[in-house]
Amino acid sequence: MRQPSVIARRVAAASVSLVVAAGAAACGPEDNDAKGAGGDSTPHKGGTLTVLNSNPQQDFDPARLYTSGGGNVPSLVFRTLTTRNRENGEAGAEVVPDLATDTGRPNKDATVWTYTLKNGLKYEDGTPITSADVKYGIERSFAPELSGGAPYLRDWLVGAADYQGPYKDKKGLSAIETPDARTIVFHLNKPEGEFPYLATQTQFAPVPKAEDTGTKYEQHPVSSGPYKVVENENDGERIVLERNTHWSAGTDAERKAYPDKIDVRSGLDSSVINQRLSASQGADAAAVTTDTNLGPAELAKVTGDKELASRVGTGHFGYTNYIAFNPTIKPFNNVKVRQAISYAIDRSSVVNAAGGSALAESATTFLPDQKSFGHTPYDHFPAGTSGDPEKAKELLKEAGYGNGLTLTLTHSNAKDFETSPEIATAVQDALKKAGITVKLQGLEENDYSDKIHNVKTEPGFFLAHWGADWPSGGPFLAPIFDGRQIVKDGANFNTGLLNDKSVNAEIDAINKLTDLDAAAKRWGALDKKIGEQALTVPLFHPVYKRLVGSDIKNVVISDWTGVLDISQAAVK
Repeated sequence: MRQPSVIARRVAAASVSLVVAAGAAACGPEDNDAKGAGGDSTPHKGGTLTVLNSNPQQDFDPARLYTSGGGNVPSLVFRTLTTRNRENGEAGAEVVPDLATDTGRPNKDATVWTYTLKNGLKYEDGTPITSADVKYGIERSFAPELSGGAPYLRDWLVGAADYQGPYKDKKGLSAIETPDARTIVFHLNKPEGEFPYLATQTQFAPVPKAEDTGTKYEQHPVSSGPYKVVENENDGERIVLERNTHWSAGTDAERKAYPDKIDVRSGLDSSVINQRLSASQGADAAAVTTDTNLGPAELAKVTGDKELASRVGTGHFGYTNYIAFNPTIKPFNNVKVRQAISYAIDRSSVVNAAGGSALAESATTFLPDQKSFGHTPYDHFPAGTSGDPEKAKELLKEAGYGNGLTLTLTHSNAKDFETSPEIATAVQDALKKAGITVKLQGLEENDYSDKIHNVKTEPGFFLAHWGADWPSGGPFLAPIFDGRQIVKDGANFNTGLLNDKSVNAEIDAINKLTDLDAAAKRWGALDKKIGEQALTVPLFHPVYKRLVGSDIKNVVISDWTGVLDISQAAVK
């Protein structure tokens, strides 16, 4: 789920992704059963669920969506080979079968993965879903006119690097075999133990070739899930879903599909969304949001009202806000300067700037505080919650800066409480106590993104953040610390420009593991090892607080997405 500031639609405030994420982080949700919203009562089928969102559900084509776990709204229409476990908290970070009978069967070195489709799978028109449809759905995601999805398949599949999709190359991808209507086999360039996670992406949704209308497919994609699209207005600004009568709960253990109809309305101001959910008048009583948090002021108001407080769901998503250093620029080439800044940071003030402890959790590790990531607690530069300016001064003196330093911190002007002026000011104030004068360079969002992701323009000292494409250490650590992923002529995310052979080798070794629990432990150990180099200063992990309407039942919030799972929600 790449840097949300760059591709926000992938996250959709926790999609995948990522989507949201838009799509997700350190424990499970605190009060995610939203008791006052009916979380403790029996959900029933029927009614209309309304979704009130800020961001339109654009590119509603499985090829173009960048959503992990199948997405939220997309997951109601598109089933994938595997999907996320639809459970609260930590259990929801597990990958489980969806269209397939299992999460995949690897060969000995995890370079070949085989899946078998369940019996009885059907599209909305009653025709059977076949392995050839899954293969075709993947192949069309390579078409330039349908770009936007996750890039992994182009990198992982044998011979896929230059493939241009089935419209230009009708031969298809030889790396994907379909020996019969229910079997599909993937041949990879290198071992990938986390392929089951990748198979949750919407590119793995089946598409019947005869119904493919290219760029117009998003208007009426053929449903393999419990709902079908009956309206799609203004490029996803309003999407109306109704039941797919050919979907069978007997083949789908994950989606509950309680409502008869789902009405997604987007393009709304965040304050209006929260006001409407708070008031819960008319149809808004049966409404939720998948992309709008409660802000500090709104949360204070809600906390003082028992009824409203009972309707707040709390979620965590794999996401870290941090300070990034470019060690090719002085004085950040001196590890003691980086260590000094690490000691000087006042995380309590940073958390307050991010909205307070209800909306942000202090971080000393790069990996989020979740089991699925392999979180291993460490604090290489222990300074308590308020920083240790004296230790910082001592290190600066050892580095040859006994009279202090003047630095420039680059940040975004976006009001996101993550890389924005509030956080930058908190860092500035903390470093001042250590004799470091910080000048703030605030840039508009696009300029900020372009500057920090270009090797040629990357500043020495800036605010950054990272979200996971799926809940594992792989997509979290590799893009940031694998030296082979440094991009010199494009968008680069390895901010520390680290190219350590031992780190690269360990990433390769972990990728070979198909035991995801064992892999998680290795990711945690690698995070701890990299942390010693002080290439980043982890600041905090966000916490999502979101209201639901007064008639919403069965609120489920997993650590995969950090937000309410629409597929589980019911209305009175």
